[in-house]
Amino acid sequence: MSHPHPELSAPVELPKGGLRVTPLGGLGEVGRNMTVFEYDGRLLIVDCGVLFPEDHQPGIDLILPDWASIRDRLDDVEALVLTHGHEDHIGATPYLLRERGNIPLVGSELTLALLGSKLREHRLKETVHHVVKEGERITFGPFELEFVAVNHSIPDALAVAIRTGAGLVLHTGDFKMDQLPLDGRITDLRAFARLGEEGVDLFLTDSTNAETPGFTPAEKSITPVIDQVFRDSSQRIIVACFASHVHRVQQVLDAAYAHERQVAYVGRSMVRNMAIARDLGYLKVPPGVLVDTKDLADLPAERQVLISTGSQGEPMSALSRIAQRNHNFVHIEEGDTVLLASSLIPGNENAVYRVINGLARWGARVVHKGNALVHVSGHASAGELLYCYNIVRPRNVLPVHGEIRHMLANAALARATGVENVVIAEDGVVVDLVDGVAAVAGKVDCGYVFVDGSSVGDVTESDLKDRLILGEEGFISVIVVVDSVSGKVSAGPEIHARGNALDGSTFDEVKQPIIDALDKAIAEGNTDSYQLQQTVRRVIGRWVSNTHRRRPMIIPVVIEA
Repeated sequence: MSHPHPELSAPVELPKGGLRVTPLGGLGEVGRNMTVFEYDGRLLIVDCGVLFPEDHQPGIDLILPDWASIRDRLDDVEALVLTHGHEDHIGATPYLLRERGNIPLVGSELTLALLGSKLREHRLKETVHHVVKEGERITFGPFELEFVAVNHSIPDALAVAIRTGAGLVLHTGDFKMDQLPLDGRITDLRAFARLGEEGVDLFLTDSTNAETPGFTPAEKSITPVIDQVFRDSSQRIIVACFASHVHRVQQVLDAAYAHERQVAYVGRSMVRNMAIARDLGYLKVPPGVLVDTKDLADLPAERQVLISTGSQGEPMSALSRIAQRNHNFVHIEEGDTVLLASSLIPGNENAVYRVINGLARWGARVVHKGNALVHVSGHASAGELLYCYNIVRPRNVLPVHGEIRHMLANAALARATGVENVVIAEDGVVVDLVDGVAAVAGKVDCGYVFVDGSSVGDVTESDLKDRLILGEEGFISVIVVVDSVSGKVSAGPEIHARGNALDGSTFDEVKQPIIDALDKAIAEGNTDSYQLQQTVRRVIGRWVSNTHRRRPMIIPVVIEA
């Protein structure tokens, strides 16, 4: 379980005329955002994203929201609303559509275009799309939806107002209040105010930067820094950023044009996403700037710019392979400049610094957030959240999108502006809006669903624990043969170890204690092979722990012959 909340029980039946809100991801963590709204027996889902694994989850590719609580009700889903095109909001959608492929998908033009490429990779072709813009209204069953423009670190992000018989809900999605955005599209505070005048019964607000005082800097504040990097660089420039950060790529393209350099994309997702953004008009490529990566190699180093994936140190990303000098055609040379134009996602620090050190080792100058203003957040800081609360004046607030500390900080801001009812929930905690009052109504089971290669949901927390033990402590196998007639050990114990410093002769002193323990167990009537294996595990486990202070995985095998 991700957030089990043992003090809560299953929710009672939703009162007639009430609205039920069930977050299945994104509350108590930054990632795998998914919230289910229920009214009059029908369901509406907002976002369906992934969470990326951390070091303590070896072998895992992605982590999905756990929609087991609604699996038998997928036919009740009226639509899936996607607030914007980041992976933590759309990445799990193909996995949901495997279970019901005709769920209507609702989102902006760019959001659905980015999702479309993912659906094709999963061979999902017969999907239903509804492209919407800010200011539009559309109804699905008992849910009337109105969309509001919000500014974020990806174009075309939308907040969604949900009207039902239970009241008006406003879900901000991810947003900030950049007053000088690169694309001129600001968060529509006039629409927020209008909805506030109508009466927002429940306000779901982005909590990511609630602990950060003041206002998030404007994207334009980075432009002079990027320009300075270009002025100071006498050789090749490599820029690493998120493959969805259209605004950052636009700034780099403009700087390259101004400094008479040419640009190539490196990384499949970067090539794909920027092609989509360009085709839809969200990315303006200056004439003559963009070239194929192989053609870029024919230019002198002082005219080359590469825009790459891998700003979070992902092991298989283009930048990581460049740092390790095993990329197919990009090799770091003395005097190259690498610009990491992104922030550090919590948990990725070690991976990012490993890449920075690798690049520096080969003579590159690395410019990153630690030594220059090369990235600004896409989320509203405390000052912006206060403005929103004062404009919207909601009756109830449910902080979303953040770790528990972020949500608590957001709740404090809401209370400071006079909001009397603020509900703190985590994944799986059910919140009901009844007669204008929001309150916790119980919980549903809501754990992590791991994607491991082609396996979805088969790997458990116990499996990950085993992987960690194997990785950190290695394993010991013990094979013993027991005579089925005499009940005595007839061969073994044969002991082998891998992944630690223990060798065969190390185990000589524990072999006799294993034999003695088995003889005693059999004499007491324990002839079941599983029980005998447990006996072996206890004896050698205790010995290894006491003698060598190790706790390896122990694999005992008892054979009756």
